[in-house]
Amino acid sequence: MSGGFSNKPKILRGAFVEYGLSIPPLFVVFQLNPEQLNRSRSLNFSLPTAEASPTKANTPTTPPPPRQLCDFHRQEKDLGKIQQGQQVDIAEEKVDFELLLDATDKMNDGDAIAQQFGITPQLSTLELMTHPKNDTPFGAIADLIGKATGTQLAQRQPNPPMTLFIWGYQRVFPVNINSMNITETQFNPLLVPIRATVKVNLTLIEGKNPLYTYSHTVRGVTSLLNLANITDIANVVVPG
Repeated sequence: MSGGFSNKPKILRGAFVEYGLSIPPLFVVFQLNPEQLNRSRSLNFSLPTAEASPTKANTPTTPPPPRQLCDFHRQEKDLGKIQQGQQVDIAEEKVDFELLLDATDKMNDGDAIAQQFGITPQLSTLELMTHPKNDTPFGAIADLIGKATGTQLAQRQPNPPMTLFIWGYQRVFPVNINSMNITETQFNPLLVPIRATVKVNLTLIEGKNPLYTYSHTVRGVTSLLNLANITDIANVVVPG
């Protein structure tokens, strides 16, 4: 009888995948999923800019000082009017986490690439996700292929490639990579890195693009499942 658990669930792994057709395609499947994701979103509340009051021509006027949001809160008692009277600027969500790359297992298993190059292939791919494709040798190769075939395999622009952050079935987001901090912690005798941590900070690209729309729709649908806990409201004291 074989050991282990036959019904052990398959664990999905997160990944960075370049969006669109390019040569070479950039993708990094996480060797180990990060232990935690740090997600944040900032909201900036303010009052709408007051319209200038009509004045007589050639009459010098001193505009009144702008009304402060805290003053509006203190003076208005109606919460409904407060909610309607203030405006909000909602920033896009930011995500940061730490990846661990380690080639020792593959090296022990006799993997030729890992033994010679360690984790350099993964690190190089991550770094290329922060550089314009035009700046790489493959950008020139893609141009030559495109001219020969009459197609454009890589978009000629001075921007990094569009990257997708994939975290399971429910969260697939186009992202901007704001920062990437690589700490190489172990090397082989030829000083090739075989172990490193990579801290990344991302901004989710929100709006009407289909990938964000899909993930945001999933968020709305799963929120409805919270209605199963509606009886818990009986344990909350709400002032009358």
